[in-house]
Amino acid sequence: METKNIEKKDGKVSFQVVVDAQAFETAVNKAFLKNKKSIFVPGFRKGKAPRAVVEGMYGKDVFHEEAVNSLAFEAYQEGVKVTGERTVGDPALSDYQVEADGSLVISFEAALYPEATLGEYKGLSAYKPSTLVTDAEVDSELAGVQRRNARIVSVDRGAKRDDTVNIDFDGYKDGKRFAGGKGENHDLKLGSGAFVPGFEDQLEGAKAGDQVEVKVTFPENYAKELAGADAVFKVKVNEVKETQLPELDDEFAQDVSEFDTLEEYKESLRKELQEKKQERADNEFREALLRKAADNLTVEIPDAMVERRVSDEMEELSRRCAMQGYTLQTYFQSMGMNEQLYRSIMRPNLTTQIRVELTLEKIAEAENITVTEDEIAAEYKKMAENYGMEEDKVREIVSAEIVERDLKLQKAGDVVFSAGVATDKPETEEEKPAGEEKAAEEEKPAGEEKPAEEEKPAEEPAPAKKPARKRSTKAKAAPEEKKAEE
Repeated sequence: METKNIEKKDGKVSFQVVVDAQAFETAVNKAFLKNKKSIFVPGFRKGKAPRAVVEGMYGKDVFHEEAVNSLAFEAYQEGVKVTGERTVGDPALSDYQVEADGSLVISFEAALYPEATLGEYKGLSAYKPSTLVTDAEVDSELAGVQRRNARIVSVDRGAKRDDTVNIDFDGYKDGKRFAGGKGENHDLKLGSGAFVPGFEDQLEGAKAGDQVEVKVTFPENYAKELAGADAVFKVKVNEVKETQLPELDDEFAQDVSEFDTLEEYKESLRKELQEKKQERADNEFREALLRKAADNLTVEIPDAMVERRVSDEMEELSRRCAMQGYTLQTYFQSMGMNEQLYRSIMRPNLTTQIRVELTLEKIAEAENITVTEDEIAAEYKKMAENYGMEEDKVREIVSAEIVERDLKLQKAGDVVFSAGVATDKPETEEEKPAGEEKAAEEEKPAGEEKPAEEEKPAEEPAPAKKPARKRSTKAKAAPEEKKAEE
């Protein structure tokens, strides 16, 4: 292959790659052989017409486009290698033509890796949250352990809030059963909000063996079959159970920990909370400093670079959705948006990620940061442990060049972090500490509002949709880049 007509302009590089006639003819013939079985030509059995006859009927260039596409990747890689340029995003195959001698000329255009000028990155100031652990926080953590070790016992009395009732239920709308409205031996904690509003309140005071008629009105934004509808549930209470918390004493500490006394256990909880707060504060401080350093970078980020990152994120989101048994379309419906809106929401954060990464690259250059073979080996070992994989397998998946680059960017981030100045008050809204997200996600029959599109008939009232996980705004390890392999 030959590369010619290389031109750099407006942050893009264009060039042409010449594929010799023999290689192009081979690609055209492969395209013919691939498609011949589906081609019908009068006078021949389907798939039996010679190539010359097919080209005579449909045009000599009938297989050219597929042949060009099969050659394009290798041609592009060869062209980029000759130009010596770093490109980003997806390249555009802007044109192709077949010359008189049978050779093929493919024209490419791609965005260039952005040139950046580093600004101030040392001695920056940013808010660092307090790491003080209060007695109230220790007590709250202890109460959580207490709840997790609670006993649930059957009681012979009327149910009250926070009790768990085991029930059979059967739902009716306009006197007829509806799909998803029936269940047996279902444990429901009163006051949990797991069922539609008003359902749980009407079971307070009921005893084991009672038959209760529960009247509810479904929310307007519930599944379309039930949205805003009045319904009646015939409920049988099988059992009433209360939660009994263990006493917070030395015996409790011995049961749930390695400590002999409650005070020792509380001190260990304080230490754990301190470590978590310190880690969270350091991370927030580090990210704030990196954002400031990135703001000081002079660079124009190509749209192609951002779009490639957006597409990568969409592919990852699609993979996660598939692992959980639903589609991207279902996910977007549950979020009340479409793919176009979701992409537009992602763009600002992903653009910031890229800017931070470009900043770290320039810092690594300015500081002459290097990575040793021992550091790369240690990182592979850590990755293998984290992924639960053999180290050799990790090395097959992740190249040493990527590991080396990630470590350089980490070291560059350490330079900014170690030289940063902590302040005790947020300077901007972005620096205000965010509240911790709830980690537990409960399955909730006949509960919260749910988009109609996701509603499915079930043995029990339809489960409430789980909250969508928030996307991280942390900078990824490596910016988008396409470079021909040597």
